[in-house]
Amino acid sequence: MIALVVITFLVVLAAVMLSVSSGLRYFESKRKKQLVSVLRTVSEAGQEHVELLMDADSMNSGAQPMPGPQAVYDKLGVLISESGLNWDAKKLLILTCGAFAVGCVIGAMIPFEVSIFVRCFAVGSALAYVPFMMVKKARTKRLDGMEAQLPDALDFLARSMRAGHAFTISLEMVGQELADPLGQEFRALFNEQNMGGSLDRSLANFGKRVPLADVRFFSSAVLLQRQTGGNLGEVLGRLSHIIRERFRLKGQIKAVSAHGRLTATILTILPIATLGGLMIVSPQYLSPLVHDPMGRKLVMIGITCLVLGNVFIRKIVRIRV
Repeated sequence: MIALVVITFLVVLAAVMLSVSSGLRYFESKRKKQLVSVLRTVSEAGQEHVELLMDADSMNSGAQPMPGPQAVYDKLGVLISESGLNWDAKKLLILTCGAFAVGCVIGAMIPFEVSIFVRCFAVGSALAYVPFMMVKKARTKRLDGMEAQLPDALDFLARSMRAGHAFTISLEMVGQELADPLGQEFRALFNEQNMGGSLDRSLANFGKRVPLADVRFFSSAVLLQRQTGGNLGEVLGRLSHIIRERFRLKGQIKAVSAHGRLTATILTILPIATLGGLMIVSPQYLSPLVHDPMGRKLVMIGITCLVLGNVFIRKIVRIRV
């Protein structure tokens, strides 16, 4: 009986100690992540003065050095950072090379009467684009989410400043109350301000991390208010109303152009699906398109017309607001 009590006591004590240790490790890792976030935002390079309303293309239209491997590597890093994925450029390149190798193996196994080099290169290139497509899709989704959160954040800032809070305190409150991903960026903006960074540089880095036109308008409004004075809360409230009206207009345009986008998708996928079905069911049926010179010309003309048709339809239905 005594041995059972002792064993039970030791088991309960071990469970309690394990729970306490796990909790301490969790809170310690959370504090480390917060500290790393603060140091990351402060250590980011930024210019002291940035023309926030200037178009990025026009800013880069001057004399620039020839692009090299390091420039491509940096652009990949910026793209991954904007996507919010826990990757780096090295991992993206490794995934791309791995996808290309898998595509070469699949291309060699396809029973189609074409040169094995052409098959491997075509399928490998298609699969190698998949990691980039994933990063771009994650970036688009993240930026769209932040753009949808921005009106609520501006309303929160406006109400907080009308209540008498300072601008920096309002930034801290927005970062705490707003959900990610935009809440994370506002926390980074406040951390940089809190660590002694200038407002111009902090807003410039904020605009680089969130490359949206509405963010440039927000940063410009804040800097103009500091230089000329005025009611910043009212300005942010009007900017929030304009963004919401633009969202409503974009929704109407998206609903009207849905038929055109669906038509482009179907007309692009249908020939490819038909070709794939024929390759599986009867590969010999397509042999004249490969061996006959006129067949190869028809294939090239068909691919060109397919690509041009898709591009033209999407250009017609794509309306920027």
